[in-house]
Amino acid sequence: MTLNTILDALFPAGHAVAVANQVLAGEAQTALGPVAVLGTTDAAAIDHAMALALAGTVLDTVEQHPGRPLVFLVDTSGQALSRSQELLCLNGSLAHLASCVDFARRQGHPSLALVTANAVSGGFLSFGLMADQAYALADAQVRVMDLRAMARVTKIAYERLVELAASSPIFAPGAASYQKMGAIAAIWPAPSATLLLDALRDIAQARGAGDQRQSLATTRGGRQLAAGVSRQVEHAVGAG
Repeated sequence: MTLNTILDALFPAGHAVAVANQVLAGEAQTALGPVAVLGTTDAAAIDHAMALALAGTVLDTVEQHPGRPLVFLVDTSGQALSRSQELLCLNGSLAHLASCVDFARRQGHPSLALVTANAVSGGFLSFGLMADQAYALADAQVRVMDLRAMARVTKIAYERLVELAASSPIFAPGAASYQKMGAIAAIWPAPSATLLLDALRDIAQARGAGDQRQSLATTRGGRQLAAGVSRQVEHAVGAG
């Protein structure tokens, strides 16, 4: 599915979105008013320049359009992997991007992310998952780490990880697994202006209620221990 097809389906009232270096930015019209549109396309490996460009768009929106909703379209193969990017402190650039999204939230900007094709590793964690809610198209590929890479890092046999992935979404890639864990609010069968409006309304109504993803993970059976561990940590910190 092409980017223009996705944009036309999400914003039938019109959109003006430009793409440069696999980074998209612009605005679109909805029944709720204009929204800022930004993100990545063509399975972009997010590098230092891309992260700063995205962060700049977020900050420009906060400055020029107070309260305007942010719609993130996510198609990334993860962070760029190269020595040059590490020397440029890509980790700091991604942290800056995440901080800018959080800053926009604190300034009253609702945000929604839609995974249109790929959402991998740091490119997703620092961007799409920082939105108030994340959604994914039905054929989207969502994962933080390939099982073979996970085996190398954790020293757990690949075959054992395959077994674990069959019963636990924590180990399994795919949008459905991330929906069970609460990271993906819902999976959309196709890009839809109606679903987008419903999601923006839900996010607006839920503002101030706190992040509900952990409770969703418990309800959906994706993460049974996380909430309890968090309560124990909070209690320990409060007692200290």
